[in-house]
Amino acid sequence: MAHPKHRVSKQRRNKRRTHYKAEAPTLSSCSNCGSAVLYHRVCPECGYYRGRLVIEKQAAV
Repeated sequence: MAHPKHRVSKQRRNKRRTHYKAEAPTLSSCSNCGSAVLYHRVCPECGYYRGRLVIEKQAAV
């Protein structure tokens, strides 16, 4: 087991942790309907992926 010789200060610890942050996912627009879609995923609005119909969406009644 590793035993630190000196205590790491709060400032030093927090400086190291500044890069641990959540990033917003990159969105693209659907080529069929224009809504925002995550990359490499089927459009949740129209069901198209790369210009092809993958999932048939039922019309709201």
